[in-house]
Amino acid sequence: MPTPPSGRPRRRSARLGAAALVAASTVPLLAGCSQPVPFDPAPDAADADCASVVVRLPDQVAGLDARETTAQGTGAWGSPASVLLRCGVEPPGPTTLRCVSVDDVDWIIDESDAPTYRFVTYGRTPAVEVVVDNDTVAGSTAIADLSGAVAAIPAVGGCTDLEDLAPATDGSADAG
Repeated sequence: MPTPPSGRPRRRSARLGAAALVAASTVPLLAGCSQPVPFDPAPDAADADCASVVVRLPDQVAGLDARETTAQGTGAWGSPASVLLRCGVEPPGPTTLRCVSVDDVDWIIDESDAPTYRFVTYGRTPAVEVVVDNDTVAGSTAIADLSGAVAAIPAVGGCTDLEDLAPATDGSADAG
C-alpha cells in the first residue's frame, strides 16, 4: 500500500506561492511611487526663460528629492510631491499680498489656502509659481532653494512697500 505524501512539501509549495503573490502585488506599488507628477503646463511654459529655469532646478528642495513631471516648464519634489513649480504663469499685477525678497528674487505669498502656500515671482516675465504643502516643508526653505534657478529670468521690476509710495507727512511739503 502506498504511503501518503508528507504535508511538508505542500506547505513549502504554498509558502512559495504566497511569497510570489506578495512580491508580484508589491511591484506595481513600488512602480507607482516613481510615476511622473501630472501637471498642466503654464500658458508661457515654452518661453526660453522657463527652459533656463528648468535646467537649473536643484536635485533637492528642502531635503526632498526631485521627481519627474509630465509638462514642460515644471518641477516637483517629495513623495508625495510637496513642492510644485510651474514656470510661465501670468505675471501678477500690483497686490496687497505680502512680498518677500529671497536672494534678489521677489516672491508674492498667497496664504489663503493654508497650509498650502502659493508663491509667485514678482517683477519677472514669465513668472514662476511655487506651491508648497507647508505641513510637510517650510515655504521659506523651498523658495530659498529655488531662487537661484528662478534668478535666470531677468528682473524687470520688484516689490515696493506701500509706505514707500505714501506722500511725505513730515510737513516739508507745507513749508513755504
